[in-house]
Amino acid sequence: MSFEIARSGINAVNASLETISNNIANSGTYGYKSSRSNFSAMYAGNNPTGVEVGSTTQSIENGGGLFNTGRGMDAMIQGRGFFAVRDTSGQTVFTRVGLFNVDKDGFVVDSLGRKAQGYAAQLDANGRPVQGGGLGAFGDLKVATGQIPAQPSDKLTYNGNLSADWTVPAVATFDKDDPRSFNSSITSTVYDSLGTKHSVTQYFVKTGMGAVSAYYSFDGAAPTGVGATMTFDAQGQLTALPAVTLTATPTNGAAPISMSIDYTGLTQFAGDTTTRTNETNGYAAGTLTGTTLSEDGSLIASYSNNQKQTVGTLALATFANESGLKPISDTSWTTSAESGVALYSRPGAGTAAKLSAGALEQSNVDITGELVNLMGAQRNYQANTKLISTENDMMQALMQAV
Repeated sequence: MSFEIARSGINAVNASLETISNNIANSGTYGYKSSRSNFSAMYAGNNPTGVEVGSTTQSIENGGGLFNTGRGMDAMIQGRGFFAVRDTSGQTVFTRVGLFNVDKDGFVVDSLGRKAQGYAAQLDANGRPVQGGGLGAFGDLKVATGQIPAQPSDKLTYNGNLSADWTVPAVATFDKDDPRSFNSSITSTVYDSLGTKHSVTQYFVKTGMGAVSAYYSFDGAAPTGVGATMTFDAQGQLTALPAVTLTATPTNGAAPISMSIDYTGLTQFAGDTTTRTNETNGYAAGTLTGTTLSEDGSLIASYSNNQKQTVGTLALATFANESGLKPISDTSWTTSAESGVALYSRPGAGTAAKLSAGALEQSNVDITGELVNLMGAQRNYQANTKLISTENDMMQALMQAV
């Protein structure tokens, strides 16, 4: 019986050595979670029969260190959660390695070519992503390749300070070509439905105490009349926002432009005339130049027209019992009856952690601890082999005595 007990000890130590060896071998593997072999005593009735490795525990809850890559499509999970990826067989597996890229077909894939799972962006009536519009359908995360269409400008936002020190112009009749007939001007760039740039120039004319008129010129054409009248109170604030809609018909065949002008925040204080905001919401057509991930999982596409759009959201999966996940090759896990089903959400929502963009999670293996465990396993192995040697000597002595 002593031989069998010692043999079970050697087998158990060999099994623990496999776990220790695997941990040490994967000390440089991104997203790897170390394991520990747990010994259990064996009995036959009241008689001890040795030892076995009763279970293996994964340290999934212990995060690895942050390795800063600076690469826009790399992401590290700061706490709970797993990236969900679908392989060529259609099976969805889970990983902590956030090493992603966009393939030639526009799919977001990991370093092994598995398709990342996430939420598509919600689209408006023209097929453009609605920024801040919530989450769309769940599935393979994809970026539309090629060009994005032009968006015509339909809103111009302007605010700043129209100086209260202005005097009424010496030339009473406004003429855009005569600077003596107005106090200030500002030019904005707008886009038509074909993405062609146009200019809109606003001319401001002081007409009296706290009163300013605005004239609008499209592509240098003469204004047809007063576009807006603004009145300021004794505190330099607008008494009411003027309702202004500028309409113009480009000569290049594009659709007519109808654009509102928002003067919220415009003031009239003494001192310099200043501009704080002068922007429109249109843009020309552009081609995809790159993608990046943000901490909330948003997939942001950059285009040659300097536009950025959120085109999807990377999903994270959480489980009721993460330790119940079954480890498989390629630093991945699959679900089991113990882990429960995957619960999907965007990073930072629910129990899912946020992401660290431009970084990867390092292995959580403690090399020092593993080397100490290795020395302990060596001592256990030696003790069990010594037991077999001693038992063998005793048997030889008994046989000689007989």
